[in-house]
Amino acid sequence: MLVHPSPIDLSSRTLRCLTGRLAARRGEIGTRWRRLTANREALLALTRLRCGDVYAQLAAGFGSGVATVYRYIRCIREAVDVPAALAPILAEAMDTARTKAFVILDGTLPPIDRIAADTPYHSDRHKRHGMNVQALTDPFGRLLWASPALPGPTHDLTAARTHGIVDALTDADLKCWADKACQGAGGSIRVPFRGRRIERWPRRHNSTHAKNRCLGEQAMATLKGWRLLRKLRCSTNRITAIVQAVLVLHHASA
Repeated sequence: MLVHPSPIDLSSRTLRCLTGRLAARRGEIGTRWRRLTANREALLALTRLRCGDVYAQLAAGFGSGVATVYRYIRCIREAVDVPAALAPILAEAMDTARTKAFVILDGTLPPIDRIAADTPYHSDRHKRHGMNVQALTDPFGRLLWASPALPGPTHDLTAARTHGIVDALTDADLKCWADKACQGAGGSIRVPFRGRRIERWPRRHNSTHAKNRCLGEQAMATLKGWRLLRKLRCSTNRITAIVQAVLVLHHASA
């Protein structure tokens, strides 16, 4: 196999942050010895998350066999669970959001590897299998919070209500810009007017709304910069932890 080392577009701060967390975790559980140091374990996990490399590529890049990578899949899970535990909950995100002029609510559908029989995960709107994830960003497009993952067919408004986002925004009296999928949410959530034949004033409102909400789209694109989220080949029970770990590591690299 040809090996071509390539850089990972993350700051060294991210590696140091994850290495420190993993080293602390090893101390908590009393780990005596592992083949991979905390630094190498963190680098392996970041390579998997950021670049989406498969096990054969990871084995070639780290100079080990594929069987070794399979044995150390536990390390990748640990390197995901440790930062995921630090992800902010919705109440903490609301405390941060109260200092902002408004927030942006947007949803995304990370695709998953499923067969046609897995209809609970198939989204007719996106024509693929996936998991529904809602995210809140500030006016500058910085990610504040990411929700637990729900099956792909879940409507964005249903997901927002399930996670308590609508009630939390109303209680905080915080303005929120969302897309047309949140029509009927009420409270402080603002959505564009629907329909093609609308008057001039609604058109101006939609234009202003799109300008305010576009930064949320950029934040979602930043989230998908972690290539593992472009095609998840794992249990659906692990996707929430992966998304939350990516959120924490993204903040660490900022």
